Amino acid sequence: MAWWNPLALIRDALTGQRVRENDLRHLVSNLPYEGLGKKKQPNRYLPGNAIKTTKYTLLLFIPLNLFEQFHRLANIYFVGLAILNFVPVVNAFEPEVALIPICVILSLTALKDAWEDFRRYQSDKKLNSLPCFIYSRKDKQFVERRWKDVRVGDFVKVLCNEIVPADLLLLHTSDHKGMCHIETSNLDGETNLKERKVVPGLCATEPNFESESFNSVVVCERPNNNLNHFKCYVEKPNTEKVGAGIESLLLRGCTVRNTDHAIGFVVYAGHETKSMLNNNGPRYKRSKLERKLNLDVIFCVILLLAMCLVGALGHFFWRQALPGVPPYLVPDSNGHVDSPSLSSFYMFFSMIILLQVLIPISLYVSIELVKIGQIFFITHDIDLYDEETDSRIQCKALNITEDLGQIEYIFSDKTGTLTENKMVFRRCSVMGTEYPHKENAIRLTVMDEPESEEEVIYNQEPLPPQRGWSLDSEDSDPEGTQRRHESRHKNKFAANAQSNVAFSSPLETEVIPDRKLLRRVSVAESTSISSQKMDPHFEFFLALAICNTVVVSMGTAQRRRTHDYPCSFQSTNPLDNFSNLLKQAGSLRNIFAPKRDRTLSDTSFKEDDRFNPFPKVDDSGVFPSHSQCDESSGVCYEAESPDEAALVHAAKAYGFILLSRTPDSVTVRLPSGRVLVFEVLDTLTFDSNRKRMSVLVRHPITKECVLYTKGADYSIMELLGAPYAEHLSGNQKNVVADTQYHLDCYAKEGLRTLCFTKKVVSAKDYDVWSRSRQSAKAAIDGREQLIMDTAVQLETNLTLLGATGIEDRLQESVPDTILTLREAGIKVWVLTGDKPETAVNIGYACRLLEDEDLVINMSCKNKLACTSILDSTLEEVRRYENDPRNVDTTPDISLVIDGRTLAMLLSKNLQGRFVELAKRCRSVLCCRVTPLQKSGVVKLIREKLRVMTLAIGDGANDVNMIQAADIGIGISGQEGMQAVMASDFAISRFKHLKKLLLVHGHWCYTRLANMIIYFFYKNLANVNLLFWYQFYCGFTATTMLDYWLLIFFNLFYTSVPPIMFGIMDKDVSAEVLLGVPELYRTGQGAGEYSFCTFWVSMLDAFYQSLICFFIPYLVYQDLDVDVFTFGMPLNAVSLITILLHLSIEIKAWTVVHWIIMLGSFAVSLILTLLYTSCVTCNSYWTLQNQLTDPIFYLICIITTVVALLPRYTFHVMRNSINPSPIVQGRHLDRLDASTKEAWIKEWRGYRGAGEVKRSKLSTPPSPSNSRTTASADFLGNDITTWKSLSSGALQHGALSARRENPHSPLTCE
Repeated sequence: MAWWNPLALIRDALTGQRVRENDLRHLVSNLPYEGLGKKKQPNRYLPGNAIKTTKYTLLLFIPLNLFEQFHRLANIYFVGLAILNFVPVVNAFEPEVALIPICVILSLTALKDAWEDFRRYQSDKKLNSLPCFIYSRKDKQFVERRWKDVRVGDFVKVLCNEIVPADLLLLHTSDHKGMCHIETSNLDGETNLKERKVVPGLCATEPNFESESFNSVVVCERPNNNLNHFKCYVEKPNTEKVGAGIESLLLRGCTVRNTDHAIGFVVYAGHETKSMLNNNGPRYKRSKLERKLNLDVIFCVILLLAMCLVGALGHFFWRQALPGVPPYLVPDSNGHVDSPSLSSFYMFFSMIILLQVLIPISLYVSIELVKIGQIFFITHDIDLYDEETDSRIQCKALNITEDLGQIEYIFSDKTGTLTENKMVFRRCSVMGTEYPHKENAIRLTVMDEPESEEEVIYNQEPLPPQRGWSLDSEDSDPEGTQRRHESRHKNKFAANAQSNVAFSSPLETEVIPDRKLLRRVSVAESTSISSQKMDPHFEFFLALAICNTVVVSMGTAQRRRTHDYPCSFQSTNPLDNFSNLLKQAGSLRNIFAPKRDRTLSDTSFKEDDRFNPFPKVDDSGVFPSHSQCDESSGVCYEAESPDEAALVHAAKAYGFILLSRTPDSVTVRLPSGRVLVFEVLDTLTFDSNRKRMSVLVRHPITKECVLYTKGADYSIMELLGAPYAEHLSGNQKNVVADTQYHLDCYAKEGLRTLCFTKKVVSAKDYDVWSRSRQSAKAAIDGREQLIMDTAVQLETNLTLLGATGIEDRLQESVPDTILTLREAGIKVWVLTGDKPETAVNIGYACRLLEDEDLVINMSCKNKLACTSILDSTLEEVRRYENDPRNVDTTPDISLVIDGRTLAMLLSKNLQGRFVELAKRCRSVLCCRVTPLQKSGVVKLIREKLRVMTLAIGDGANDVNMIQAADIGIGISGQEGMQAVMASDFAISRFKHLKKLLLVHGHWCYTRLANMIIYFFYKNLANVNLLFWYQFYCGFTATTMLDYWLLIFFNLFYTSVPPIMFGIMDKDVSAEVLLGVPELYRTGQGAGEYSFCTFWVSMLDAFYQSLICFFIPYLVYQDLDVDVFTFGMPLNAVSLITILLHLSIEIKAWTVVHWIIMLGSFAVSLILTLLYTSCVTCNSYWTLQNQLTDPIFYLICIITTVVALLPRYTFHVMRNSINPSPIVQGRHLDRLDASTKEAWIKEWRGYRGAGEVKRSKLSTPPSPSNSRTTASADFLGNDITTWKSLSSGALQHGALSARRENPHSPLTCE
């Protein structure tokens, strides 16, 4: 059947759709079909690799763009009125003139859309034309083609530092181990290298890959947007199935690093690649103010219809009252005159056309311009710039800036958000013995001192490797010290610049070993090697070095970037750095007495990390101990998480140096210099369900299969027994009990804890398990669950080796930021995956929890107990609130919930009671929560309480929470950019949230709210002049002004001042907003843009329009003037009144304000004079005559004063008798700098003194008496801060008991 046959085309299209929608795809090589027609290609139904992100084509741009613009109801409304104006019986203006406003708006929007689409077209063209190498059977080699030429089933070769053009199944690499390193920063922002390995059992070991010999079938799942999962197997000609997963997939957009070349089979191309499926474009969010605005537009439509109905009825009664047919009513060609009822019906539509400006056509455009201006000021705020990361705030959602000023709840992650996500190894417990690492603690203390935080580390110059180390070894070169201090800034910048390797700051990589443990490890190594009986201390550090996914880069294979900095600037010996640190700390110099006899030998601890990447290995898999290291190369660790990096560097500090990692082996150098090569049998990766990872290796010394496991303490202890391993006996039971005690102590100190175990697997058990493991990997349906089941099957009966405590430090100014946000009326929730003890400790450190708080700790094992505790706690809180003795007090309640209890509380029958209790709490801390629970909590609070929520996080596990909140903020930390890419705003430090919300959020909301209210007022005040005139022209929809002057009024005269007002007005300075955070509360809830303020402005517009119309009317009623002579003063008075009304509302005058306000008046005067100078206009020379008449000036002065007097008087009376918090803040701004600073410092000291009580504060001194001491009684009853509970006021149960001992939380179990 011919290709043009319609039935054939339909049948072919349906077949292609079925192929694309199948759950499984069977892909074969395109090489046997090269050169044949498209109909004979096996993968022809799958899309090509060319991408198209444009929305329009050249021919269809106008209709498609208009169709898109007409999705906005306002555009349909104005176009409909313009078309209606072409109907002769109802037109109120000249039809062509009525089209001008809407055509201008549609044209400007179309030009903007066309420019954006053209930029997308250029980007697509550039991307599709990138070069790549595709194998050609005809040429017998890889030939250069373009990205858009790639098809599913092709073989693509990617060279080092090139970007992968499509999703490739890795079949061959230049590495003899079949390994390829990629960088995924284009996808998730993570700069650390990730390993990918070829599909096992195919062509990995062959030196040259023959694409034409590949005759297997690739079976893979349907495309999806999950970047972390991929289901696939390769079926060989002998029907053998080889499983493959995400570890063998090169994603489009990734960059190949440290690998000469990689060859892959294209499984997904173009828009079906995972990167393109994740590219959903910008998300549209409607702000709370915009939703209110749409409601008020509906009110204006109702008001417009009411005014038109009045006009239609008025015209009907006016026609009824006429004795006959007036001569100005022109009959039609048949001599017929419309009846009064029909004429009034037509007049209804004519009045809609006349009064259409009541619905502001330019308001939406003005709002977009204002938001662009606001975002410009936010992104250029120097206080929101982070010098260390050289990054500034990013605004990715342009339409919700005003929501920043209305936040009531903040949901925050802990790790990387409140903390630095720089994991520092602090302590460890090995076989029940705790090693405190006091020397390392001293190093961290020194780094915390002023003028030396990380400064000394940054200033370290490379030193020759030393054979030993002692605490009293010091550098006595004063010139060198002075030289390092002079280059402080330069070295610090360089150290920051090398941060392209994640988790590699000196704070994280330098670890000072514990002396006692160091000696114990030295003995353990010698005994383990000699007797081949592994000592637990020796095994513990092997587990630290092996049980991870850290990628090792050698000096011969550093990441190839032209702009890279050296991997490290510090000495290779952390003990040398510690010695220099002690020099800088005067108070710590003499802590240790010189003990030369305790100097470590060069064999017991040698911290040289340079080695020959290809030394010879003996048959036992052990390198000869005498092998020398290549001093010209170095080791660089690239970890996916900071915990892994900290543990590897801790093992390195004790001499267990991870040298290399391949899919099949791990190489570790021991403290003595001996090198061990472990054969990797399998890696059981970490998942959120198991909370652990394992590595199964063949030990090179004992030849046993050993499983090393690390994970969260509770997940590991469950595998040993609950919770103190009661089934164990003897020494092992004591080890578990002691380790559990140490873990509890670590958690109370706020350290992150991990447990390490080992298990010897027999050869028989391994063979059985390996077969089930391979079967699970080759499965398609339920593959993840099967793989997890095999991991759980092996991770049983583990032997505990020890535990570690890692510190994650708080970011700078986090406690002050949280305290300030709480004082601003924002409730802060922290949702973390840490254990409760660690989370509570951090909670107190960051002032989320206070010592005087009543802390309710809910940890329930079943739903019945959870319900009982929830009901009793809620009843206790209600009883306290209802007690008449506690009328003006607020209990400071904080809630701590674990993940298991939270899952119960999120059930439908407990949600309501949980929300009722949570809204009475000042702060909530949720521990052990999953990413799904995080988003569930945010959605629950946002929907149940109908409050504005903000979520902030830094990792991929925070994406759901960020997207569920009204505003999502991502922190560009060390865990990639997934949170940033999913967020509305991106910051680099948590402390920036304070100014972003309290200053810019407040300004954006107040500016935009006042501008919108002013816009409605302006349009109504102007339109009402036409409405009042209808009472004197028989409601005939005629005007007393020329049509062009009416258009000029909104298009030129009054368009720019509101935009300037929305961008630049500043009611209170940033200093006062930060110093008095309670001012932020004025934007919460209803805020300034409320039902009351809107209708008060509407009534004021009615009043001012009455004055502006009837005063000139009363002046001219007995004079012989034409209609345009009467209308010209109305137009002038209305313009002056509207501009002066805005002048009253402007809070901070600048040169720009004066230029725009005076410029608008000057433009109106000049344009009107020019227009009325035209002989063809209806109002020829009208204004020129008016300017020579004193009555005109008298009308302008009297009318403006009378119109604005009520509003001005209202402002004066309100600000004098009952000033609002904002007005009082402006009073504070008027004080001289020293007095204002003293007042803010006094208030800050008052609020930070512990118990901050509700107080009635008096008005600050006026500017004329600025020397008067500013009292702490300033903000009045409108602003309240938290009031702590006095022990005498608490009379009920747990509340009273808690006050007797404020440091003991109320635990509900």
